[in-house]
Parts: sequence; C-alpha cells; structure tokens
Amino acid sequence: MANDDSAALAAVGPRLRTLRQQRGTTLAQLAELTGISVSTLSRLESGGRRPTLELLLPLARAHRVPLDELVDAPTTGDPRVHPKPIVHHGVTFLPLTRRPGGLQAFKQILPPNTPTGDRTQQTHEGYEWLYVLSGRLRLLLGERELTLTPGEVVEFDTRLPHLMVNPGPGTAEILTLFGPQGERLHVRARPAGR
Repeated sequence: MANDDSAALAAVGPRLRTLRQQRGTTLAQLAELTGISVSTLSRLESGGRRPTLELLLPLARAHRVPLDELVDAPTTGDPRVHPKPIVHHGVTFLPLTRRPGGLQAFKQILPPNTPTGDRTQQTHEGYEWLYVLSGRLRLLLGERELTLTPGEVVEFDTRLPHLMVNPGPGTAEILTLFGPQGERLHVRARPAGR
C-alpha cells in the first residue's frame, strides 16, 4: 500500500508538467494564475517537492481538472461531467469535457449584446466550431457578418479575425469546440485591466 502511494505521488510531477505543456502555459504564467512561485512549481514538476493539498488545489483550478485527475485517483465509474461555470467577459462557459489538451467542448451562454471577447476581432492559431442551440449569434469573420439562428453550425480558421456577439433580444446558447489556443483566448485569458 505504501509503495502504491509513493508511486502515485511520484507520478504527480510528470503529470503536472505534461498538463501544463499541453495547454501551452509557461511556469511563469502558471505561477501568476496560482500564486505558487515558479521555483516551487518547477520542483513539483521535477519531483523535487512533494505535492500537498495546498499546492494541488490551485493547480487543479488553474488547469480546470478535477483534483483526482492530478493524482490519478481510481475512477469511480461515474461517467457524468459536473461542469463548473467559468464567467469571462460576461459570457458563461460550461466545460463539457474533462481532458486537457486537444479539443475542448463548452456550452456558452451569452446575455443580450454581449460579445465573446473584448469587443474587437481576435486572431489565434487553430479552428473553432460552433452550433447555435437557442437565440441568435452575430459572427464577424474578417469583412463578413453572419447572423446565426438555432440549428446553424459554423467552422472557421481562427487566423481570420473573428468576434461573436449576441444581438439579442434574449439569451443565446451555443456549443463550441475550441482547440488549446482558442480555449486560452476565450476562456482562460484574463480580463482587461488586470
């Protein structure tokens, strides 16, 4: 039993490093998000520091993964995802997937007249896919402007300047697939002024 615990604790560091690298986050960025020093994060990842609950809790929050995923806890057999809402620029993001890296699925809830960013078209590497569940969505895609209604789907290269806004009158709900770059920009970027 003690050997199993030691092996599980030894695997936490490499798992943390892989998770951070998959998300394209630097140690300095993670330190800023968690309040944990760069040197402590580095020692955790290399196995030079033993993981504690005080260190793992903010890391799980920053990476948006359950704590048991950081320590490779045995699965409970419950396949349900229990999303914790993330509010960014007034838009609510409900994560629908739990695995870091690669594509991430979100349900977005946009109040009327709310953009999904800082009201300017953004660009980044990758592709985005979205499906309108309810309401209307105005998509500015370079020089083009589209108004999407329930049941419509779009996919686009995010190197093209883009911005999504709910023109109202009611709330808009959409399903979105983001690659790591899109997730970083839309969900995890810090609001202006911080």
